[in-house]
Amino acid sequence: MVNSDSTAAPPRTYGSNIWLYLNPLHLARNLWHRRELIRQFTRREIEGRYKGAFLGLFWSFFNPLMLLLIYTFVFGIVFKARWSQSSQGSLGQFALVLFCGLIPFNIFAECMASAATMIISVPNYVKKVVFPLEILAVARLGAAVFHGLISLVILLGANLLINRSIPLSLLLLPLVALPLVFLSLGLMWFLSSLGVFLRDIGYIVALIVQMVMFGAAIFYPYEALPSFARQILRFNPMLSIVENFRRVVLWGQAPSWVGLLLWLAVTGGCMVLGYAWFMKTKKAFADVL
Repeated sequence: MVNSDSTAAPPRTYGSNIWLYLNPLHLARNLWHRRELIRQFTRREIEGRYKGAFLGLFWSFFNPLMLLLIYTFVFGIVFKARWSQSSQGSLGQFALVLFCGLIPFNIFAECMASAATMIISVPNYVKKVVFPLEILAVARLGAAVFHGLISLVILLGANLLINRSIPLSLLLLPLVALPLVFLSLGLMWFLSSLGVFLRDIGYIVALIVQMVMFGAAIFYPYEALPSFARQILRFNPMLSIVENFRRVVLWGQAPSWVGLLLWLAVTGGCMVLGYAWFMKTKKAFADVL
């Protein structure tokens, strides 16, 4: 049950100027004020995904494992891809590195899959009640992170069995994950708003997500690409995110600090701009829906 008191808007002291929404402090304060509502909706997202399923939460373990087996067979056995950073060239090592790359991408892909229809799928929230629509993106991200954490537990268990160690650099994972959080939130706010006015945007997003996946060096080593391709793929934010995940989770290395700081700034800007766009356009949602 959603607490109706949680939906009350915080006191407005700055008006509705666009510069207010471009203030990261306003964004943080707005979400913090609605933290209990976000928690409730995140829980509902997680529970609703498996509602009526006989195996329930087991699918959170089964789905990533099946994808791992398929991708390991295709890229590890058929194409014989390997990573030079692995201590061994075994198929097990390849599977670990592949799975580690899939975890952040799957969080991103899960967020993007529903971004374009996030608002149009809940017209009652737009028309009939006063509801902070901006929290829907945060709840979707929270559910995606929850499923990503389940996959991370599986990865760490497999790494402990194969390599008999868990690197201390794992403590840096929350910092490394920040660009993924910022990017996902910014794009969800932007795309969910755009999806109200342009219903075809979902098809375009699906194609772009596939391009991002194959350009993030998830299934092959980045070093194996020719130099011109590496220069192009450097503009893919998921490439840096995936590589830093592997560094801190598997290889016991510090993240690439220059790349991390750069993408923190870029994705942070993306998040703020997406939030500002959403907050300025949401007043028109009811007229369109």
